[in-house]
Amino acid sequence: MKDLIWDNTLSVQIQEIDEDHRRLVDLFNLLGHSVMEGDAPNYIQALMDELINCTIWHFSHEERLMLKYGYEGLGEHKKEHQELIESIKALQRRSLQESKPFTSSDIKFLEHWLTGHILGADMDLGEYLGQVM
Repeated sequence: MKDLIWDNTLSVQIQEIDEDHRRLVDLFNLLGHSVMEGDAPNYIQALMDELINCTIWHFSHEERLMLKYGYEGLGEHKKEHQELIESIKALQRRSLQESKPFTSSDIKFLEHWLTGHILGADMDLGEYLGQVM
């Protein structure tokens, strides 16, 4: 597995959001290594819990900024947040209910999930916030 590397490509140019994203990238990389190295399932589940909790907190943080600065795309962005949280929780539920370990394809899904959101909706938000903050 190749680590996600934090660089300007993933920066939305808003420091507090970038800090959150760096933390999510770090957790993603830690999870990926744990899956590839075959760490204990309980440890991998604890990493998933942490990734989910940090993601929920981060989404709340972004939504607060959208409210404060009158971001017109709040409804659509919030809907995407909800869909992303549901998809990662579903992945975790499947693993727990079926006693099925996480795989490299699960990690690829999470990578696409994380980078896709940052490079799409979050870039638009960062551009807006850069103009109004």
